[in-house]
Amino acid sequence: MPLLVAVQMDPIEDINIDTDTTFLMMLEAQTRGHGLWVYGPDKLSMEDGRVLARGRALNLRAVKGDHHSLGGMEVRDLSEMDVVLMRQDPPFDMAYITATHFLEAIHPHTLVVNNPTEVRNAPEKLFVTRFQGLQPPTLITSDPEAIDDFRARHGDMVLKPLYGGGGSGVVRLKADDPNLDALLELHAMIGREQVIAQKFIPAVSSGDKRILLVDGEPVGAINRIPASGQVRSNLAKGGRAEAVELTARDHEICAAIGPELKARGLLFVGIDVIGDYLTEINVTSPTGAQQLKRFGGGDAAAALWDRIEAIRAD
Repeated sequence: MPLLVAVQMDPIEDINIDTDTTFLMMLEAQTRGHGLWVYGPDKLSMEDGRVLARGRALNLRAVKGDHHSLGGMEVRDLSEMDVVLMRQDPPFDMAYITATHFLEAIHPHTLVVNNPTEVRNAPEKLFVTRFQGLQPPTLITSDPEAIDDFRARHGDMVLKPLYGGGGSGVVRLKADDPNLDALLELHAMIGREQVIAQKFIPAVSSGDKRILLVDGEPVGAINRIPASGQVRSNLAKGGRAEAVELTARDHEICAAIGPELKARGLLFVGIDVIGDYLTEINVTSPTGAQQLKRFGGGDAAAALWDRIEAIRAD
């Protein structure tokens, strides 16, 4: 049965149709006969308990420069939709958190992917700490003295914002780098949030593996190779994707976290693995599905819609 699908995302006009995971998800839905309706997170409202959005009907084409047609602007009650895909990019700020509260009011009557309650309760760089033995040595704090102590014990480290995304603000600090205090001052000027200090993993030079999971089961992986001289391997920051197979350790990590993802209704998740370590569990707007499909490593969008359709059919 065709589904009515609303997509909460950043502007459709600005996406790269060759790399954007949300585009692949929407195109797969359209191919299956589902109706698409799109709106921006700034067009989401709650009025007298009703969750409303101002958006447009959407038709997609896999044509660069002419990839979409939009209907007229209209306001719709999202409880009338069968599915809402929450796909805007981080930062995971108060506006993002408020959107999860809005969408929580219609879920699961309207299936929100991912479950907005669990998106809010599983910040990607904090959620991973629940799984002991999978992470490299990691400290989350705003205490400079604690960071100094961590650095003294572990040497080279990576410093990154707790609620950032896409590799923004991630820096490597060698054991003798004199810039730590200045970087912490910059973080404090930007906001009051804690930062993450993580022991540097030399294996990152060989790639940062993105594994996509649907309902707790791995679909496949791509390896993201950082540009020469860089520590960040994110594709948005110049990283290069290549095909890669899942290792025994990758399967071990997926088996450890998969049941929890499934129990929380986190249907579409991307995890980051460097060497033998799990570094992040991305639940907001994971990417990499286009590259995975292109390399023949699995179709995560198709797997996701298979699962959504099964849930809506129950």
